Amino acid sequence: MARYDNITEYDIDLNGQGLRIGVVMSRFNQDVGEGLLSACVDELTALGVSPELIRIASVPGALEIPLTLQRLARSGKFDALVALGAVIRGETYHFELVSNEMGAGITRVTLDIGIPIANGVLTTEDDDQALARMREKGRDCARAAVEMANLQKALP
Repeated sequence: MARYDNITEYDIDLNGQGLRIGVVMSRFNQDVGEGLLSACVDELTALGVSPELIRIASVPGALEIPLTLQRLARSGKFDALVALGAVIRGETYHFELVSNEMGAGITRVTLDIGIPIANGVLTTEDDDQALARMREKGRDCARAAVEMANLQKALP
């Protein structure tokens, strides 16, 4: 339904049928990563993405996510990608370094290659925050990936 007369507006399209989705999950903080992954895959299939069109790659930690996303994006075999994992604050500056560099790397892949990437790498103060957010964030990323893949197809 159009909100404005004589203005084209692209509809939100959450139909995942026929979409090819790649997921990269960090194994560091694995319980959270697996929770994110489970919720994401459940939502992707609920949106109509065929399990045969979902590919999952796991990597040791968050800093390895952008390189793997880049490789998947360059393959041309995916309509959208999802990054999943958790960076949980510790007692050192390492938290900021990993969070910032990982996030910048994901953004760079998105813009350089032109593929939507849903960033579901949680950055939290503690384990409890990550565990409390993982299911919702996994589902959100699935919806974002499907919506953005469809939007990219609809745009000129």
